[in-house]
Amino acid sequence: MEHSTPIAQALSEVGPRLKRLRTERSVTLAALSEATGISKSTLSRLESGQRRPSLELLLPIAQAHQVPLDELVGAPEVGDPRVRLTPQRVRDTIVLPLTRHPGPLQAFKMVIPVSRSTPEPQTHEGYEWLYVLSGQLRLVLADHDLVLGAGEAAEFDTRLPHWFGSTGEHPVEVLSLFGRQGERVHVRARPTSGEQRSTERAAVPPGRID
Repeated sequence: MEHSTPIAQALSEVGPRLKRLRTERSVTLAALSEATGISKSTLSRLESGQRRPSLELLLPIAQAHQVPLDELVGAPEVGDPRVRLTPQRVRDTIVLPLTRHPGPLQAFKMVIPVSRSTPEPQTHEGYEWLYVLSGQLRLVLADHDLVLGAGEAAEFDTRLPHWFGSTGEHPVEVLSLFGRQGERVHVRARPTSGEQRSTERAAVPPGRID
């Protein structure tokens, strides 16, 4: 009796992964065949598991989809410390989880579009910390209405009514840390307009944008 190994398991999942990737991108078998030089029948058999995946088949497919080869294979990681980013779209914002395991603090990178510019304050348990990588971030926190530029940070209690987004001029890239049970990072937003402001912040729960 043949026992399943991690490698055999990974190979058996290649077909469904290839089909899912193609359908998610609305690419037909004919279009993929033209892009890769692989016949439609071979691609179809590869996706159904009737054809064993090989390097000469997977390399042109990976190139056509513009994804790393290991994303197609789902190869088991062996001591690889790199965080493999899988972007998620939450409403109109792109969120990239930076932590792989559950814990008291979760980290995210967010790309906030220009269209996210109308404040909709919300509250929830936890603390959140933000660091602006590029652009200008508008942060509405209780009675404060702040604009943070690249290199500025803010930290606050998320039980306060809060919202953050674009100023309506350019997209914003931010790093976010979120702690549900009171874990926090002590960073102060640099005062603007001569007013000394102190805010407290950490990152958004997975799949949630306030």
